[in-house]
Amino acid sequence: MNEIKESLRNIEQSYKIFQQQQFTFIAALEHTRENAHDKIKPVSSIGQVQTYMDHHCNNTTDKRILLMFLNLCSDLSKLCQRLETLHSGNSTTNALLEKCKMLVSHSNDLSAIRAKYPHDVVNHLSCDEARNHYGGVVSLIPIILDCMKEWVAHSEKLPRNMIQSVSGKRGSQERRAAEEACRQGAAGTGLTVSGQPTSLSVATQTSLSLTDTPQESRRVQKKLQVGQGRTIGKLLDGPWKPPGKHSF
Repeated sequence: MNEIKESLRNIEQSYKIFQQQQFTFIAALEHTRENAHDKIKPVSSIGQVQTYMDHHCNNTTDKRILLMFLNLCSDLSKLCQRLETLHSGNSTTNALLEKCKMLVSHSNDLSAIRAKYPHDVVNHLSCDEARNHYGGVVSLIPIILDCMKEWVAHSEKLPRNMIQSVSGKRGSQERRAAEEACRQGAAGTGLTVSGQPTSLSVATQTSLSLTDTPQESRRVQKKLQVGQGRTIGKLLDGPWKPPGKHSF
């Protein structure tokens, strides 16, 4: 959780720098929308900003500020994926996470969202800009940040036994599946996972259980291991063939 908080703080610091250049951001959108002959519709998605930068951006200043916006959205998307693997959560945290995932989607329509107090990003726009063009795109990042901070606050109130890494669970499941596959494969060849014949392995366990002392157990185990090696060697050598230069 501390790593999540640190990542969130870093994104917030980057956003503060971006926020100070909001007029530059709006000017870049104006220029690129004009080049794209797309000045009637509002800026309604992250993907739309990406298209403006990729295909309709003619100067480095516009490209720099548009790229800063897109990088912030990318960082928020990656953090959202990390939140998803941190713990299974409850209905409240899951609802917040789903909201974050929807907001960071490149195709999500953000034209209707508006950041409210204490955020003042919309207040820096003219009435026409806020209502018809840029109110949603300037509101996106502060709304996502608020949503993620709320997720962290609720997650810290969860019982400690609920804060269990989902990725850790998946890793354990994968290991168990791999071990089970090995056991099934060994059963088909008559060998144990360790490469010993199944029947000999059982015999070893039975013989060891009948001994009285650790020294006798080790002696019996060593003797049986030698016998196992000979038996496996015979199995691998195949059927006996008479000697001779034409034998193979």
